[in-house]
Amino acid sequence: MENSMDILKVILKKNEEIRIKQGDPWVFSNEVASFEGKIKSGELCDVYSFNHEFIGRGFLNTASKIIVRIISYDKITVDEDFFIDRITKAYEYRKQLGFTNNCRVVFGEADLLPGLIVDKYGDYLSIQILCLGMDVNRELIKNALIKIFNPKGIMERSDVPIRLKEGLSEVKGFLYPTTFNPNVIIEENGIKLRVDLENGQKTGYFLDQKTNRAALDKYVKDKRVLDCFSHTGGFALNAINFGAKFATAVDISEKACNDILENAKLNNFENKIDIKCCDVFDFLRDENNKNKYDVIVLDPPAFTKSKDTVEKAYKGYKEINMSALKLLNENGILITFSCSQHMTPALFIKMLTDASNDVNKVVQMVDFRIQSPDHPTRLGSDDSLYLKCVVLRVL
Repeated sequence: MENSMDILKVILKKNEEIRIKQGDPWVFSNEVASFEGKIKSGELCDVYSFNHEFIGRGFLNTASKIIVRIISYDKITVDEDFFIDRITKAYEYRKQLGFTNNCRVVFGEADLLPGLIVDKYGDYLSIQILCLGMDVNRELIKNALIKIFNPKGIMERSDVPIRLKEGLSEVKGFLYPTTFNPNVIIEENGIKLRVDLENGQKTGYFLDQKTNRAALDKYVKDKRVLDCFSHTGGFALNAINFGAKFATAVDISEKACNDILENAKLNNFENKIDIKCCDVFDFLRDENNKNKYDVIVLDPPAFTKSKDTVEKAYKGYKEINMSALKLLNENGILITFSCSQHMTPALFIKMLTDASNDVNKVVQMVDFRIQSPDHPTRLGSDDSLYLKCVVLRVL
């Protein structure tokens, strides 16, 4: 590793350091005044204020709008020991919370490892490398993970479009060893679930909902539950495990519905679940749907991934929540989510207020939740707070 004298200096425009000092780890290209030294993307650089005050050290990528991702506020060296130390500290925090079997070990910027995601599924790891600086260091990361976890396998799931903005191609494959069975069975809140590390959503499964699925325990005993956008059946199966009388799981994906059935059989729940392979919007507004439910879970995909489409997303969220509220029994519970960072908590609650008013329902908000604590939110970095959960009770 080069010494500090060889590291590029990135000098910011006047006052551009304020946001970064407040916790945002990203430096955008239009915030840079000048460079001092040799420019080489993927390598370390030091960020300085306009007045030449040291701000932090990070990875440079001139091909990206995010020109620097800060990894430290000290002049550290990035080597295998660095990754072992950072990843170990992140995992120790998860273990302190009681997450050992299945959890997000590293959550990018929130864990001071920008552009790196590491998820643990039992004895297996699934990782995403989302920026050039981490991609350059993939061997060091792999070696660190092997030394810390001694895993049976590491799957790389860097098959995400965001890499294209970094000048990188999408990558998916066996990182270590060269091949293994990517279908693993995990245990969550007392139930078994099959996870496809190679082709499942995200890194295989939505680990960020684990504690929200556990929270069903308060609401579902002896109830009829509807799980919309069910994916592999996580909410429906957790509900049955917590004593629900019956669950209906709805998803438009045939593969997802097959996965739900497979997971139901793993837990001997197939007689307590009805799987509907259809569009959730159509299912909710179907006038022939005379069923009423005691608990409805709405966990849709992100309806907006940019600020420009928030208004359209607002209408989509409002429509499904209005439809769900109509299908609830008196004293029914609606557990509703948004996983879009652009649908802010305040905007999400406003949408729910509008939806309940438009269907003439009086509702109580009885809980407000975010993603599981193994997906911590870094204050000052809005991207790490993305999942909102509101629990409503219809009076």
